Amino acid sequence: MTAIMLQGTGSDVGKSVLTAGLCRVFANRGLTVRPFKPQNMSNNAAVTVDGGEIGRAQALQAQACRIAPSTLMNPVLLKPESDHTAQVIVRGRAKGHLHASSFIGGRAAFLPEVLTAFRTLCSQSDLVIVEGAGSPAEINLRQGDIANMGFARAANVPVVMIGDIDRGGVIASLAGTHAVLDPDDRELIKGFIVNRLRGDASIFQSGYDFIEKFTGWKGLGVLPWIDSIRELPSEDSIPEDVDCSAASRIEIAVPLMPRIANFDDLDALEGETHVKITRIRPGQPLPASAHVVFLPGSKATIADLQFFRRQGWDIDLAGHVRRGGYVFGLCGGYQMLGQTINDPDGIEGNPTTIPGLGLLEVDTVLTRDKQINQTSGMTLSDSARFSGYEIHCGETVRSHHRVMPLIRCDDGRLDGAISPDGRIAGCYVHRLFDMTGQRAAWLDRWGARSDGLDYTARVERALETVASTMESSLDIEGLLAIAR
Repeated sequence: MTAIMLQGTGSDVGKSVLTAGLCRVFANRGLTVRPFKPQNMSNNAAVTVDGGEIGRAQALQAQACRIAPSTLMNPVLLKPESDHTAQVIVRGRAKGHLHASSFIGGRAAFLPEVLTAFRTLCSQSDLVIVEGAGSPAEINLRQGDIANMGFARAANVPVVMIGDIDRGGVIASLAGTHAVLDPDDRELIKGFIVNRLRGDASIFQSGYDFIEKFTGWKGLGVLPWIDSIRELPSEDSIPEDVDCSAASRIEIAVPLMPRIANFDDLDALEGETHVKITRIRPGQPLPASAHVVFLPGSKATIADLQFFRRQGWDIDLAGHVRRGGYVFGLCGGYQMLGQTINDPDGIEGNPTTIPGLGLLEVDTVLTRDKQINQTSGMTLSDSARFSGYEIHCGETVRSHHRVMPLIRCDDGRLDGAISPDGRIAGCYVHRLFDMTGQRAAWLDRWGARSDGLDYTARVERALETVASTMESSLDIEGLLAIAR
């Protein structure tokens, strides 16, 4: 077994991207590499070939290794449904719903499953690069931990600690992590990386030397800020709006609801010159300037639809439609556009039926059976190809002959719906806009011209840039020597 684990002084210090970058570095060197994250928490999931769910970051890391994603790479995935509850996914399959306190108290029971997945990956590869979660310095969560030091100790995997200098306080965060850890946990940490430095690294040299002296950890380098990381799919944070150029022709407004899921569906559109994505936060109206309103997926469709109405966005949306604007709903957003959402079994809470937004003549019944699969096909109106995936609980049926299906899957299934005038549409297929022809067809419908960019190639270029920057900035041989 040869493995190394990247942990961080906090959330969002760059663990996921650095794991992906190292996967590509070592894959480029001819090694068989696999990513692994024992426990992840995210509503942005990817679907494996065998129909399982894993965190979106692990799918990107698998791409960096030039292999297909597997449920082995993320054996425990928590998908938050409220501030206190989450759906628990084990080896890609839903195993129930737990309160946060119940999971924290019982998570050690998942360790055998985690270790089995890890050892299987080790048997298939030259090197496994493990990503931690949050921070091991959260000592209140140490007992029963399977995400950070609990896993590292159980699997005897050496750890490299990552600190983020861009947010400030990197010396204190690395030194503080060293100070609060149990001595046996601390012994597993063999080195550190300082991430996201803007400017001259020599100015930080005395701080770097202090961290080495204080912690006794080997300094493995300072990684500069890498602009192209913004081209990579983000798992945990919603991207910031980017100012568009004067050439932009359409604005897509995206209302941000509390349980938004798979917000990376617009990543490919984000890179288009003639598109401006505007994310609408609570308290803000849907802008009258928007050409398209996009309703994203949701982990709690009924609760998010109720939130949508409390914000007054349903009134804004009705005005948008009266002005001739376009609306697109994906997954939970598609369900919201219909006439009714019926939850007879209380999948999302108490059994109930609520009215939808009434923009498509479809009705949805939520069901316990979860549809998880990769899918491909074409849109019926223009035969443009797509390739994506489905993750949803529920069946949506068209309730009037005037509403046509939107897509035909290669297995013969019809999915989605589009209004007679073509202005309101929705479906269940995530990543619908990734393929160049499909994206161009929608932009043409909405009144913009596509740049014709290849989204997959764009991600590949960003991965190579991250890898080459890591090769030149970090002690890669030192990292490899730490792995065992």
